Amino acid sequence: MTETTRPAPIDEPRVGAWIEEHVAGARPPFAYRLITGGRSNLTFAVADAEGERFVLRRPPVGPILATAHDVAREWRLVAALGPTPVPVPPALAVCDDASVNGAAFAVTGFVRGIVMDTPELASQLDEPRRRELAFHLVDVLVDLHAVDLEAVGLADLSSHASYIERQLRRWSRQWADSRTQDLPLIDDVERRLRARVPEQHEVTLVHGDYRFGNCIVDAERGRVAAVLDWELCTLGGPLADLGHLGVYWHDPALDTPLTADPTAAGGFPSYGELLARYAARTGRDVSGIEYYARSRRGGWRSSARACGRATTTRTPRTRRRSAPARPASRCSPSSRATRSTGRAPDAASATARPAVGFLP
Repeated sequence: MTETTRPAPIDEPRVGAWIEEHVAGARPPFAYRLITGGRSNLTFAVADAEGERFVLRRPPVGPILATAHDVAREWRLVAALGPTPVPVPPALAVCDDASVNGAAFAVTGFVRGIVMDTPELASQLDEPRRRELAFHLVDVLVDLHAVDLEAVGLADLSSHASYIERQLRRWSRQWADSRTQDLPLIDDVERRLRARVPEQHEVTLVHGDYRFGNCIVDAERGRVAAVLDWELCTLGGPLADLGHLGVYWHDPALDTPLTADPTAAGGFPSYGELLARYAARTGRDVSGIEYYARSRRGGWRSSARACGRATTTRTPRTRRRSAPARPASRCSPSSRATRSTGRAPDAASATARPAVGFLP
């Protein structure tokens, strides 16, 4: 499909009429500006005739997997968390009638602040403020993991079975369906992960991609103003989120940053300090966090996911072909270390600290 025939992501007359009817105080006409795009849900800033601002989220335009990009589910989460200490945008309205705009969409309030997703943005803050923001990021995660699932109506959000085992099944299946060649390192890491699955002792909300890049921060107050991108949220063991945060957190002991996370600017607490704060506030044992946390030389899930995006993704009901298969070096977990450090790791060192940033 060419750009000239691709459906518009916003049917402005229909969507405008719907917003006027369902969002209290909204006054037409409305102006729409794309904030983010790509493979995730599309996010638009919406301004009404009086300058009031809202945010509209909808799935990407074109074919998508049947269970992907569920904005109504995401809106349900934001609405449920509104009365809790977890900062989220105000949930205003959700439309599940695809005849209005070709797909479901959700409208939330506009939250002022910045998405601190690059070292350049972080470098504009003084170091005490960077530390303050980092510790509040952990405090918000503590609040998220303390949410009473029954009280907010989210106990039925997903299975209560082992989150990690669910993830291993999902990503090993994607890797098996999308592989175009043998990459023994990925198979070896999977075997190691399966052999060491920790027992899940409790069930909490798990954001699924918790980091600065998915939050709006109030830099002046040193606070997280809103947690965003709830499409991957599920139920599972809370340490998965804490470990995933470590996938991105820069280690100042390394000469070369392995991520573009804002923490690569320096001046932030160490990951160990974050763990200590989380453990002190929750009483949870974080001694096994290395199962969930990052490997300095790449990750099994990210490798399986990258290859799945690059080739053919199959589900029981859907087969979707995306971009042509990438060269083997770009799907190999060792390639990340080569690009970041200039040297390729051996298999033993690459799997010593497996990265498992899980999805629902």
